[in-house]
Amino acid sequence: MTDFDAIVIGAGNAGLSAAAGMQRKGLRTLLLERHNIPGGCGTSFVRGDFEFEVALHQLSGFGTEADPFVLRDTFRDLGVLDKVEFVEEGEVYRFCVPGEVDITLPADIPGLIHVLSTQFPQEADAIARFVQLCGTLCQEYYGVFPRVKRAGDPGALRKKCPNLVRYGVRSSQDVLDEFFSDPRLKATLGAYWPYLGLPLDELPFVELGPMFFLYAHYKPYHIRGGSQAMSNALLQSFLEAGGEVQFNTAAAKIHTDQGRVTGVTTEHGTRFNAASVVSNASSIHTFNELLDVETLEPQVRETFQHSRVGVSGFIVYLGLDVSPEELGITAASNFICSDLDDRAVFDTANNLDDPAGCLLTCYNYDDPTFAPEGKSVIGLMCAQYGKVWEDIPQEAYFDTKYEFAQRLIRLAERVYPGIQAHIEEVEVATPLTVMRYLNTPGGAIYGFDQNALETPVFRQRLKGPEGLYLAGAWTGPGGFQPTYMSGHAAANTVVRHHRTNLAAE
Repeated sequence: MTDFDAIVIGAGNAGLSAAAGMQRKGLRTLLLERHNIPGGCGTSFVRGDFEFEVALHQLSGFGTEADPFVLRDTFRDLGVLDKVEFVEEGEVYRFCVPGEVDITLPADIPGLIHVLSTQFPQEADAIARFVQLCGTLCQEYYGVFPRVKRAGDPGALRKKCPNLVRYGVRSSQDVLDEFFSDPRLKATLGAYWPYLGLPLDELPFVELGPMFFLYAHYKPYHIRGGSQAMSNALLQSFLEAGGEVQFNTAAAKIHTDQGRVTGVTTEHGTRFNAASVVSNASSIHTFNELLDVETLEPQVRETFQHSRVGVSGFIVYLGLDVSPEELGITAASNFICSDLDDRAVFDTANNLDDPAGCLLTCYNYDDPTFAPEGKSVIGLMCAQYGKVWEDIPQEAYFDTKYEFAQRLIRLAERVYPGIQAHIEEVEVATPLTVMRYLNTPGGAIYGFDQNALETPVFRQRLKGPEGLYLAGAWTGPGGFQPTYMSGHAAANTVVRHHRTNLAAE
C-alpha cells in the first residue's frame, strides 16, 4: 500500500494539468491512465506517411507575447511554455454556404471588422458594436466573474459584470437577432457553434461571444507536433517534478471513510492511499461507478437529472497527396454548410441523413511541418449523437461508417473539389470510437450539453466526499483551453486545501 498526497484519475488535458500543477507545487502525486499514452483527446496517431491530430482544431486563449491571455500563464505555471512550439494561424475561419455566402475572417479585429463591413455595409455600425461587446464579455467572463462569484455578492456582480448580467442567460441566436438583420451575417458570426456543441438558439451567448473574441483578438493556434506534443510536455513536467504515473492502469474504485476520500484501488487490485483525488473521468462515471458510496447527494442527482449528455463527433482523417495550395485551401479552419440555418445543420446530428455541415481543418496550411512535403493532412468532422450509432447492427457498422464518410467528403468537395481523388490514407472515427477511447457516455466530447444551466452563472461544484475534485469537460466548458484551465484550477484548489489542512494540524 503506497501513500500519496493526491491521485489523479485520467491523463487527459485536465488530468495532466492537474497532476503537473500539484506535483510542481510540492504534492506527492500519482497519475493513473488506462491507456498506454497520455492525452485523451490530446493525442495523435500515424497512418503511412501521415501523423493525424485527433481532436485539436484551434487553440484559444493563448495570446501573443506582446498581448498574452490566460492560457499562456497557465502553461508557464505548469512548466510547459518552453517545451512546445505554438503555430499562429492567420485566419479565424472560412465560412461557406455554397451559393449563399463565402467569407474568410482574418485573425485581427480591425481586419475582421473591415471584411465584414465591406460585405455587409448596411450593418457596419452593428458589426463594430457586436465585436466590442464580445471583447467586453470576454474580459468580464475570464477576468472578473470568477472572483465576483466566489465573493457571492449579487450587487458586486451587477456592478462589475454588467454585460454578463445582461447577456448571461440569453441565447446566441437572440443576441445575433438583436444586432443584425441579414441571415448570412448572423450565420457567419455564429459559425463557431460546433466548437460548443449546440445550435445558436440553445447556446448561451456568454459562451459564443467570448470565444469569438478570443480567436479574433488573441489569435488561434496549433501546437507543432500536434496536441500530443503538449500532452507529452505536461507529462514530462510532471515526471521532472517527481511525479509517478502508471499507464495501462484504470481506476476501479474511489474509497471514502466518514465522508472523506481515503484512496483509490486500480483495476489490478492495488490500493493507493491519498486524501485528495482529482477525477478527469466524466462526472457520471465518477459518481455512479467509481465512488464507493451508495447514495449520492441530492444536488448531484438533480444535476444528472436535468443535464443532457452532449454531442459526439464523426471524424474523417485524410492524408492527401496534394498540397493545400493545389487543393485550393485558403484557411486552416473551414466551416462548410449546405444550409444557412444552423438548426437544420445541427438536426442531422440525430440521424444518418446527409450531413448538412462539417468542419474541415487543414493542419499544414499554416505550418508545412504538419504533413510530408507536397501533401496535406485534413480532418473532417460533423456533430453526431452516440445514440444514432449505438442503434446500428454490428454487421452493418463498418459499411455504414464508410458510406457516411463518403457523404461527408462530398459535402466538403462542394468547396474544395477533388479531395476524393487525392486520398492516400483514410481513417474514420464514429461516436462509438470516441466512446471506447474516452470512456464517456455517448462518446460525448464536450461533456454535458452546454446550455444556460451549464454556464458558470449557474454551475455549482458537485457535492461529493471531502477531498474529491472534478476536472475536465464534465465540470465546465469542453474544448482544449477550458480543460487545460480546469485541471490547473483543480490543482490550485487541492494545493490550497492541503496547505490549509497542514497549517491546522
